[in-house]
Amino acid sequence: MYKFIKSAIAISLVAACLLAGCKKDSYFYNTGLHQAKYDGTILDYLKAKPFIFDSLTMVVKIAGMEDLFQKENVTFFAPPSSSIHRAVVNLNNDLRSNGKDTVSQLEQVAPQVWKDLLSEYVFKGTYLLKDIPQIDTAAMNAFPGQGYVSYGGRTMNIGVFYNSAGGVKYVGYRQLIFSYIPDFSNPTINLINTPVATSDIQPTNGVIHVLQFQNHVLGFDSRRFVNAAESAGISKATE
Repeated sequence: MYKFIKSAIAISLVAACLLAGCKKDSYFYNTGLHQAKYDGTILDYLKAKPFIFDSLTMVVKIAGMEDLFQKENVTFFAPPSSSIHRAVVNLNNDLRSNGKDTVSQLEQVAPQVWKDLLSEYVFKGTYLLKDIPQIDTAAMNAFPGQGYVSYGGRTMNIGVFYNSAGGVKYVGYRQLIFSYIPDFSNPTINLINTPVATSDIQPTNGVIHVLQFQNHVLGFDSRRFVNAAESAGISKATE
């Protein structure tokens, strides 16, 4: 069992505690509120929540991105450690099926692979929920969200989904949706959507929107990580 993996139950419990224990001023997908301001950098915040972000902070270090999250002003759609775990499990399943040694340490995946994928979750500048246009995944022609160029240079779609309340459309709670665009010739078709669980956390150098831990895999499509990791080469585990 990989030393960086937390059980799904532990992740769920901690995520629930994070949501339930926070206070006023920012948005959850379930209309709860929490304290928006955080007296520290984005990296400080991630390190302060090890049960949610321990593997993420390790990947940030391996990728050489610590200065980015300490010094630059960015918006970060933070994938929880469970998304990294899923990516590595998919990689190991593929390696095993091809008779190859599996990965037991995050460092065995090339730093550039981590950096390339993680850079898709980062955007220069500050984008709060109120700054993002509306998206309706069932009516993309009317409310398509908007494309934003990520730190890594790939355009991602971001939108705010307005839920229904009392049978009335668009008057319920608002939730950020972060999406991967598979085909730029049809940028509103077959998006891979990931809801945000906690939005508008504001450290001293930007904004964090925490993605829901259920089902999301780093890179959105599991084959992207598997193909990139295997193409770059898997290094041997250290003692």
